[in-house]
Amino acid sequence: MDGARAHAGQGRQRDASIDDVARRAGVSGQTVSRVANGRSNVGAATRERVLAAMRELGYRPNSAARALRSGRFRSIGVVVFTLASYGNLRMLEAVAAAATERRYALTLMPLTRPTHADVSAALDRLGEQAVDGVIVLIESHLIGTAEAQLRRGVPVVVVDSRASGRAAVVDTDQFTGARLATEHLLELGHETVWHVAGPRDSYSAGLRLRGWRETLLAHGRPVPEPVHGDWYSDSGYAAGRSLAAEPRLTAVFAANDQMALGVLRALTEARLRIPRDVSVAGFDDMPEARNFIPPLTTVHQDFAAVGGAAVQALVQEIEGGPPAEYREIAPRLMVRGSTGTPTGRGRRSPGPAAGG
Repeated sequence: MDGARAHAGQGRQRDASIDDVARRAGVSGQTVSRVANGRSNVGAATRERVLAAMRELGYRPNSAARALRSGRFRSIGVVVFTLASYGNLRMLEAVAAAATERRYALTLMPLTRPTHADVSAALDRLGEQAVDGVIVLIESHLIGTAEAQLRRGVPVVVVDSRASGRAAVVDTDQFTGARLATEHLLELGHETVWHVAGPRDSYSAGLRLRGWRETLLAHGRPVPEPVHGDWYSDSGYAAGRSLAAEPRLTAVFAANDQMALGVLRALTEARLRIPRDVSVAGFDDMPEARNFIPPLTTVHQDFAAVGGAAVQALVQEIEGGPPAEYREIAPRLMVRGSTGTPTGRGRRSPGPAAGG
C-alpha cells in the first residue's frame, strides 16, 4: 500500500527537454535544435552525439512548435473515393510509401459518396487541418469547381484524372496503354477487337476507350460497340456472357484486369478456348494476373512511379519550388498466355495489321 502511494506520488516522469539533450551531448540548445530540424550546418560527429543523446533520453522534438515556426506541418492530405478498387488501393499505397520516404505523414479523407458536395466538404475539412498540401485520387467529374474550396495557398496534385485551375496532374498514359493492347491483338491477326470499357463517367476509362477506338480506326478496322462495366469482375463476367454469343468475336480488350477475369470465366463457360478461339487482354497488371488461367496479357501501370511523382510534385511546391506541370508515366505491355493467333474462330493470318 505504502509502495503504491509512493509510486503514485512520483507522478508521470516528465519528457526530456531540449536542454536535457544539450547537457547530455555537451552542446548548446541551438545545436540540438539544428539537428532536430535536419539542418546541414552541424558537423557529423556532433550530429551523431546529439542523436545518441536524443535516443538515450527518449527525446521527441515538439512538431507543433516546429510547425508554428516554419509554417509547415510535414503532412499531406489525401482525398479518395473507395478503397475497394485495385487501382485506388495501389495508388494510395504508392503515395504513402513516397510520403514516408520524404518524412511526410498522411491525413486520409475517404469519401462515402462521389458527389460535388462531398468532395467540397472533404476539401473544406482538409483546409481546416494541419496539412501542407493535398493529393486527390478521385475522378475528374467530381473535382470541377470543388478544388477551389480548398483554402488559398495550399498546393493540390490530382492523380489519374483531369484537373481544372491551379492543380498539377500526374497520370499514367492511359491512351497509349490501350493502344499497345489493341495493336498487339491486331498484329496477332485478329480482324478487330471488342472492348469491355469502364464506367461511362470515368476519366481513365474514357481515355482507354478512346485509345482502343482510335487504334482500330487508324488500322481501318471495324469498331464494335463497347460494353461498359464498373471495374469489378462481376461486370466483366456479364459482359463476357454477352460477347460469347457474338460469332465474330476473336479478341477482347478489357479496361482493367478485374473485368478481364470475369470475361475469362464467361468465355470458358461458353466452351470457348483461350486464346485459340478468343484472346483476352487487360489493363493494370495486378499481381494475380500472371496466375489467371491462362496468365493474362495486360498493360502494366507503374503505380509506384505515379505515386512517387505525385508526392514529388506536391513536396516541390510545398517547399517553395515552382508548381509542377502535367506529367505522364509510360505503361508497358506484358504479353502472356491469354493472347495468341486466332486459329479457331479467326479468319486472318498472323502478321502486322494492315492500314496503319
